Amino acid sequence: MSPQIIIKMLRLSIILGLSLIVQGHYLLVSDYFDAINSVNKIIISASCIAFGVLFSLPTKICLTLILMNLEANQEKSTKANTNENNK
Repeated sequence: MSPQIIIKMLRLSIILGLSLIVQGHYLLVSDYFDAINSVNKIIISASCIAFGVLFSLPTKICLTLILMNLEANQEKSTKANTNENNK
């Protein structure tokens, strides 16, 4: 896959994950369900939040890997600069 498609998929995953987390929280604090359905309310809200976290997890992993690569490249460039200065 091209990097542009991967970035679009990651953005979609971020948006979907955050919207599910917000929706789950909104369902927890709202009064749309009666006291009779309180257990169902908690289950539905918890599942929305869980799926939101599940969708946002790969993006965090990918961003961590990108930052690690940037840090490794920066360390290589600083080592190359110090070796040139020592000569």
